[in-house]
Parts: sequence; structure tokens; C-alpha cells
Amino acid sequence: MKVKHLKSHLGNPVPNHFTIEHNGIIYFQSYDVIVACIRRGITYLDRKYWDYSPTTARYRNEFLRLKNDEVKAKVASG
Repeated sequence: MKVKHLKSHLGNPVPNHFTIEHNGIIYFQSYDVIVACIRRGITYLDRKYWDYSPTTARYRNEFLRLKNDEVKAKVASG
């Protein structure tokens, strides 16, 4: 298992936001919540916390390498 801090735009570790790699699955954790994971090329988002706050959304988008409107469009389309 590998756990890494996400990095800010300045390259500094971001407190409370992590990527976790385990058994071929990559997770995005914000504070104590797994917000998203990528497994076998499919992205899963937590139903309650995927859009919890602007900060979580910012780092979720970096994790997914998508813009906010792209994430919301994909969620809306299923």
C-alpha cells in the first residue's frame, strides 16, 4: 500500500488530501473519507462526499485530471 499527499500548485503537500494505491486500485481520500477511486479504469465517486466542499472538489478534480464541469457532466450522465 502506498499513501501520498496530493501536491498544491506550488508543489507543497496538501494537508488532509491523499492518494492511496492498494491492490491495483487508486483512491482519493479527503480527511477521513474516500471520495473517489479508480478500479480497472472505472471511476467511482462517493454518493455523499464527491462534491462536499470547494477544496475537496479542487483536489478531486486534480486526482481525476478533469475540470469541475466535466466531473458534474459525467455524474449527471451516470
